[in-house]
Amino acid sequence: MNYKRTIEEKLKAWSQSSFRKPLVLRGARQVGKTTAVKLFARNFHQFVFLNLETEDAKMFESATFVVLGKGEKRFQCRS
Repeated sequence: MNYKRTIEEKLKAWSQSSFRKPLVLRGARQVGKTTAVKLFARNFHQFVFLNLETEDAKMFESATFVVLGKGEKRFQCRS
């Protein structure tokens, strides 16, 4: 069962902002952060979900970020 959450409207507002930055969602355990983001992600063709409390964080420990142009970024992990 899914409940309507305040976060849904805030995520929608974030997505429609032309000045948005990467989204970091933090909060207490077991309150529905992951569920809210995954439900919100259904509105997009592509999305990247990183849980920095798990192994996902390791890829950033030795990453080099490169600016490609007009707001596009990529990163390369050094071995």
